[in-house]
This record gives sequence, structure tokens and C-alpha cells, in this order.
Amino acid sequence: MALSRRRRLPAADRALLDLRPGDRVLVEAHLSDGRWAVASRRALHLLEDGKVARVPWSEVDRGSLDPATRVLTVTWVWGGTSRLPFAQDSASVGFTQTFRERVQQSVVHAVPVTVPGGGKVRLALRRDEEGEIFTQVLGDAGVDVDDPVVSAALDVAEAEARDAVGLPR
Repeated sequence: MALSRRRRLPAADRALLDLRPGDRVLVEAHLSDGRWAVASRRALHLLEDGKVARVPWSEVDRGSLDPATRVLTVTWVWGGTSRLPFAQDSASVGFTQTFRERVQQSVVHAVPVTVPGGGKVRLALRRDEEGEIFTQVLGDAGVDVDDPVVSAALDVAEAEARDAVGLPR
């Protein structure tokens, strides 16, 4: 049985990547739909037809790999999803391991919060691509974070989260 050679990101496409100082490519994978997925230290890059979508890891909520289809479903913090269908099993395994590590690296601390009215949110302290820590709130569709009562509960949860990791309020 002949082994297929792993495809490498063409140099012209690599030149399109917006690698910032201190950034570097960790893993790349050719997708079965013709796109490329590239994980760098600071961001996820999706290349298609000479265009690059660059998303910092702190904007990725989570990912889930279906081992039968080799499709990684990426859930973004704004609620949308993207599907990354890997062309090869070895690429799916290697890429998703790095994907998971990079998303996890951006999370400093996360806590579930039940807000007044019964809604659920996840409050997370995350690192942006420069290493600065910020607060991210991901909630149910019905949660109104601008409601003063909800906002006050989130302020308390944020202060507790910051205290838990030794950050100033």
C-alpha cells in the first residue's frame, strides 16, 4: 500500500499569512475542500483562493473533531461555527492537538455563572495575542448583559475570578 505524501502549504500562500513579531507557524493542514488551515502561536489562519482569514485564539470558543468524518467543527465566541474537513487522518489528529493546546493556552480561568433570571453564562479570563488578560462573557441567547441586575452579578463573578488567579480587580 502506497503512503500519500503530506501536502505542504505553498510558499506563495505562506507569504500571505499575517505573522506578527514573535509568531510562527506550528502546524498546517490541507483541507478536503481545497482550503488550508494553519495554526500559529497567536492565531488560526484559514486560506482560500489567495485570501486569509486570521482569527486570534481568544476568539475561538471551542472545537470538536468527528473522528469518523475527520471534520473539526470550530465554534467562535460570537456564536458562529466553521467546519474544517481534513483530507488526511494524520493531519486531523496533529492539527486538532495543536488547536486544542492553543485555545486552552488563551484561557486563564473560566467559571460558569447563573445570572438573575436563570440565564447561564461562562465568564472567562483570557489572554489576547499580545498576552494581555481580558474578560470574556459567553452566554445563553436570552441573557441581557446590559440589564443592570445581570451586569452587577457579572461584576461580582469577574472580581471573584480575578481574585482566584491573583489579578487586580
